[in-house]
Amino acid sequence: MAKYVIVGGVAGGAGTAARLRRLDEKADIIMFERGEYISYANCGLPYYSGNVITERSRLFVMTPEKFKQSLNVEARVLSEVVSINRKEKSVHIKNLKDNTEYDERYDTLILSPGASPIKPPIPGIDNPSIMSLRSVTDIDNIKEKIDNPATKRAVVVGGGFIGLEMAENLKERGLEVSVVEALEQVMNVIDYDLAAEVQQHMRSKGVNLYLKDGVSAFEKHGSLITVRLASGTLIDTDLVILSIGVRPDTAFAREAGIELAKNGAIKVDQYFTTNDKNIRAVGDAIEYTSPLTKSALTVPLAGPANKQARLCADNIVNGNKRPYGGTIATSIAKIFDLTIASTGLTEKSLRKAELPFREAVTHAGSHAGYYPGSKQMTLKVLYHPTTGKVWGAQAVGYVGVDKRIDVISALIGKEGTVHDLAEFEQAYAPPFSSAKDPTNMVGFIGENVLDGLSDTITWEEAAEKKAAGAFMLDVRSPEEFALGKIEGALNIAHTDLRNRLAEVPKDKEVVINCAIGLRGYLAERTLRQNGFTKVYNLTGGFKTWEVAMRERELLENRGKGPIVVTGAPSVLNEDGSFRKPTVGKLFEVDACGLQCPGPIIRLKKEIDKLEQGDRLSIKASDPGFAADVQSWCTLTGNDLVSLVTKEGNVIAVIGKGNPEICSMPDSVTGTKPAICNPDNGATLIVFSNDLDKALASFVLANGAAATGKTVTMFYTFWGLSVLRKKPAKKVKKDIVAKMFGAMLPKGMEDLSLSSMNFGGMGASMMKGRMKKKNVDQVQQMFAQAKDAGVRMIACQMSMDIMGITKEELLDGVEIGGVATYMGAASQSKVNLFV
Repeated sequence: MAKYVIVGGVAGGAGTAARLRRLDEKADIIMFERGEYISYANCGLPYYSGNVITERSRLFVMTPEKFKQSLNVEARVLSEVVSINRKEKSVHIKNLKDNTEYDERYDTLILSPGASPIKPPIPGIDNPSIMSLRSVTDIDNIKEKIDNPATKRAVVVGGGFIGLEMAENLKERGLEVSVVEALEQVMNVIDYDLAAEVQQHMRSKGVNLYLKDGVSAFEKHGSLITVRLASGTLIDTDLVILSIGVRPDTAFAREAGIELAKNGAIKVDQYFTTNDKNIRAVGDAIEYTSPLTKSALTVPLAGPANKQARLCADNIVNGNKRPYGGTIATSIAKIFDLTIASTGLTEKSLRKAELPFREAVTHAGSHAGYYPGSKQMTLKVLYHPTTGKVWGAQAVGYVGVDKRIDVISALIGKEGTVHDLAEFEQAYAPPFSSAKDPTNMVGFIGENVLDGLSDTITWEEAAEKKAAGAFMLDVRSPEEFALGKIEGALNIAHTDLRNRLAEVPKDKEVVINCAIGLRGYLAERTLRQNGFTKVYNLTGGFKTWEVAMRERELLENRGKGPIVVTGAPSVLNEDGSFRKPTVGKLFEVDACGLQCPGPIIRLKKEIDKLEQGDRLSIKASDPGFAADVQSWCTLTGNDLVSLVTKEGNVIAVIGKGNPEICSMPDSVTGTKPAICNPDNGATLIVFSNDLDKALASFVLANGAAATGKTVTMFYTFWGLSVLRKKPAKKVKKDIVAKMFGAMLPKGMEDLSLSSMNFGGMGASMMKGRMKKKNVDQVQQMFAQAKDAGVRMIACQMSMDIMGITKEELLDGVEIGGVATYMGAASQSKVNLFV
């Protein structure tokens, strides 16, 4: 009968014991655990401190009594293995209940000692109010401290998973919470651009962040602890949670001659065997070969520990037949409303391993945008630049992050490529996904790069090229550009790019950005097929650039103390409903599922309907809307009454401001709104059908619009020729109307010069000269005026006299009379006759 002795419980030890029993009913199995509990939900401990898990008993997976009854495994708690005698094949145990000691022999020894929290030699670190979290006893002490009404403030040292989970739960308990992290970002298992989203979300929840700033000392002042940072910043607190990492708890193994790694982890082979063939090891305290980098790796995660336990038991009982392939370190966490997940390698780990990579980033909805409840996520994939092999992936979002990372994790385990992601067939219906899932989208991006159709660039690379003099081209709409842009970028909407190629230099590197990357790709294809060769598309678009650069700027410009971003005061009731305004009416709008600039367009449309003093509450699932709505209100003079994030949705309450100070471009046309200042208008009467005069009218109109004026162009008599379509729609006319129609120019193309026309040659010469000098043609000026929101009115009386019908006029032209013109003229300081 074999005798198996196991050191350590929880996932690795208890899992191995359970599997051994299922494979060997006759074996003698003894498990030693230094603590009071053999199997508990250590990942659930932070949520017990925050009262999310309300019953302490629910933390316990198995008790010694149940283990004995169910599996006939003897679990001895409060029993510490202090040494190993490899020659005698025995362990020496100290009973912590009565301090007695004894030896226990084994045939096979399985080590699962786990890891203990790192406690660096910082002055004052032994203060009892400085606590770590690793066990049930730890959380009992922390919870007792939190439950004390005198505890008002907490500092979490360390921005890893457990540290941020504790920060969330402490904040939910009503404490003022600060997080101190020595690195420049939280969550080192994701890259900076995704960590930036997490940091901004935490600030929006009222958590103070001190980044790139370590602790130099803890100072006691009565019942308070003062945390002194390397920068000189002082933070007074009642409680400190120390969460700066763990190290393998293997001192007893070192003394026994078990081979250890530099970090103290136990070295094992693919069958979990140590340098002693009778001793194996699993769990947080082992080092093995990474399947991706082929270098040594230690991953203290519960998922891998449970799988290791199963395989280890199989190899003990059945012989070494099931090798362990290692782990790619797939992990996930919930931080307030956000879900953060990663799998495989990050940029840092790829650079450290000197492995080549490219990245693809997309911002997408958790399911079809037109179906209610869609939430935004950012998904990033790192892949080999020639083979397309997926190295790793990260995601930050509100819903559906887990399943995307799980899918990519499975593909990485099978050495999948971006081609596999592009072809991945998901279960699709509007409530669950999109026809092109976010995993497909990052696959498409990678495929386009591998196929030579695109050359993507990261936000950091874009910043380097910008500094080196690259031409920055923003192909978003004018209203998006107005809300935020890369400094120095030229805005040409991707729909206008074909007509404005001359404005893009061919002798410079061109970096394109849109909002998330799609329109940038379309623009990139347009440029490449028109002879531009040095073209790059910013992967993740302006969304990635803006969030990463904002964090970098905050860090570089910080003073002493945390960076705290606060919104307007909340007008939410406790149940999430809105308190009724004291002035005006409250209207509610749901813009969830719309991507930028959709929520802003909807906001502009709805706010225009309101009376001054009314309020509009708008809910959007696009996380970028939080920044956009603040910029929009600043630009328009409307009041941002409240800005909160609730269950992944941004909820803003906007008070309709004084229309005399509104200045935001129209959401659809990118131009100024309807007249809001009696002195801010310009009116032009266009009487002529001469090409040069038509050009002059558009130059004046576009110039006035660019200065913020509301512009009206009133076309009468011969000026109506400028607005005629070519070819015109056939309509029934009388003889006189037909005569006028035959004699009048048939649209802008047929306009002649007022002087030196030379039978039409003058107009052709003028157009050629304009083209050579890169001056827009009259058709382009018309389009620009239309895009700028210039109001174009055809005189109804003139149309009747000359027999011109509405069907013959260009789209977007209004029909009006003298009263319409006078209404516009009365609001204008400038009135011109052309």
